Amino acid sequence: MVNFIEAQKPMLSRLMKMAGLRPIEIELEPAGTTMHIWAPKHHVGKKGTTISPLDDPATAAAAKKNSTKKSKKKRSPESRPNVVLIHGFAAEGNVTWQFNFGVLVSRYNLYIPDLMFFGKSSTASADRSPDFQAACVAGALARLGVARCDVVGFSYGGMVAFKLAEARPEMVRSLCVSGSVVAMTDAVNREAMERLGAGSSAELLMPETLKGLKALLSISMFRKMWFPDRFYKDYLKVMFTNRKERMELLQGLLTSTMDAKIPAFQQKIMLLWGEEDRIFDIKLAKKMKEQLGDKCFLYGIPKAGHLLHVERPCAYNRQLQRWFAYVNSTAAGGDQASSGESSKPQL
Repeated sequence: MVNFIEAQKPMLSRLMKMAGLRPIEIELEPAGTTMHIWAPKHHVGKKGTTISPLDDPATAAAAKKNSTKKSKKKRSPESRPNVVLIHGFAAEGNVTWQFNFGVLVSRYNLYIPDLMFFGKSSTASADRSPDFQAACVAGALARLGVARCDVVGFSYGGMVAFKLAEARPEMVRSLCVSGSVVAMTDAVNREAMERLGAGSSAELLMPETLKGLKALLSISMFRKMWFPDRFYKDYLKVMFTNRKERMELLQGLLTSTMDAKIPAFQQKIMLLWGEEDRIFDIKLAKKMKEQLGDKCFLYGIPKAGHLLHVERPCAYNRQLQRWFAYVNSTAAGGDQASSGESSKPQL
C-alpha cells in the first residue's frame, strides 16, 4: 500500500530542483559523518553531488567565480546573500520548509541542511549535543565556500542556530528564530512539560501511537485540523526514524539551570513567534527578548501556534522577507548610519 507521506517526497524534490536547488552529500570530520544539504545548483559540478574532505573549497570557489565571468549579463550567484534554513524535530529540511523556500530562492542563495539523524544525514560520533549539530552545519557550509550567511531556525533548529551564531560569529550575520530557546534548561523543560501534561519531551516529540501523534499536532497548531488516521499512520512510519539516536538528541539538549548563561550575541536577532504557541509561549519569547538585549526584536503572528511557518506560511514568509530586507539594508548602509526608530526593522 502506498505511503502518502513518502509518496509526496519525490514531488517535493522535483519542485526544489525546478527552483534551482540540488541535493548534496558532504563528508565531514569526524570520520563517518555525512551531512545531506539542499544547496544552489551552481555548487554541483562534474564530480557529482558528493563532497569529500579531500575536496578543496577554495578551488571550488575559484572555479565557480571563473564560470560566472562567462555570463556578465546574469547576476553572479556569489553576489546574492546566503540564507540557511534549519529544521525542527518533526521532519527533515525539505519537508519542514516546503511552504517557505519558494519565496526566498530567487533572491538568496538558499541552503537547507538535514541535521544528524534526520533525512540522509548520519554520523558515527557519539556526540548528541546541539553544539555538534551546529559544528556540522558550519563544516558543511565551509565545504561549500559559504563565508557569511543569515540563519533561520525553527524549534530544535533554533537551538542549533543559536549555538552556530555563538560559535561562529564571523559566519553568521543574523538570526531569525521561531518557537525555540537559547538553551533548554531543566526549569524551562519542566515548566513546559507540566503545562502540556506530558511526562517528558521524548514522550511528546517522539510519539509511537496515533493518539500521541494527534496530541502533538493539536498542541503544535492553533487551528484544529482533521486528518484521516491513514495520514497519521503514514507519518509515524516515515518521520520518526532513528528513534534511539533522536532520543539521545533530546537528552543532549538538556542543561542545568544553574549552568545556563545567555551569550552576548554579536548578531541582530529576530524572534518570529506564533502568538498562540503552546510549547514555547509568547511570554517566554518576551522574556528572551529582554535577556538578549537591544539587538533582538520580537514579532508575533496572530492565530498561529508552534508550527507558524506551516499554519500561516504567507504571514511568516512576509515577515521573513521584511527581516532580510532590514538586515541587508543595514549591512549596505552601515549599522552606524542609522539611529533611533530608523534602526529598527519595519515589520
